[in-house]
Amino acid sequence: MAERTSNFSFEFFPPKTPEGMTRLKNTLRQLAPLKPEFFSVTFGAGGSTREGTLATVQEIRSHGLAVAPHLSCIGSTRANIRAMLDEYRAHGVRHIVALRGDMPSGMVEAGEFRYANELVEFIRAEHGDHFHIEVAAYPEFHPQARSAEDDLNNFVRKMGAGADSAITQYFFNADSYFRFVDEIRARGVTAPIVPGIMPIANFSQMCRFSDACGTEVPRWLRLRMQAYGDDVASVRALGLDVVTELCDRLLQAGAPGLHFYTLNQAGTVSTIWQRLGL
Repeated sequence: MAERTSNFSFEFFPPKTPEGMTRLKNTLRQLAPLKPEFFSVTFGAGGSTREGTLATVQEIRSHGLAVAPHLSCIGSTRANIRAMLDEYRAHGVRHIVALRGDMPSGMVEAGEFRYANELVEFIRAEHGDHFHIEVAAYPEFHPQARSAEDDLNNFVRKMGAGADSAITQYFFNADSYFRFVDEIRARGVTAPIVPGIMPIANFSQMCRFSDACGTEVPRWLRLRMQAYGDDVASVRALGLDVVTELCDRLLQAGAPGLHFYTLNQAGTVSTIWQRLGL
């Protein structure tokens, strides 16, 4: 099995209820002993979870853990972004995940930023090297990209604007990641590109996510999972096998780490971690 590297991380989303925050705290207690490099916290379209993101960041920081809040710029102003960056810096945050983000429902104007590379440039101009900046990568290409070539060029622009590393959208086809990295390296980008990993706990939910974000779910996997129907144990067992094998292949081939999309749950992630011997 793969040896431990330094670039393991876990992603949370801001809870919307007190009960959700209690569950997140329990998940945090279970995952913190695994000593990830950081926990990231998502950010809703147009800043819709700004307060929730900050509260989650503060909770993680209160345990002495490193945190990387997501910051999406679409629909935002420079003043809004500046205020959030200053606030995170004041809370001791040294890591940012810089994203374009989605246009909030009903919003017509994109705001003062159109693309993630502009946000990266702004962060660097405002704070120099204080923040380690992550950006997003899409091995199977962004669903809104005009072409594969256009998406690759967009990624290169983000890295050229000052990003330090990247986290990919999740995928189930390891070859898509390897090909993406090869093409990016051929364009002169040497920064780490960490694979994003989605554990399979609820297959129908995962398929909805995948359809929305452009991730390809292999036909054989869909059919096998559909055949299990309501057999939750079989769905979970196959999901663990598929994702563990994917993680092991990625690490054995030289991926710089793994970023787990936890959906605020620890069980499946912890089991995969144990199986990998990390």
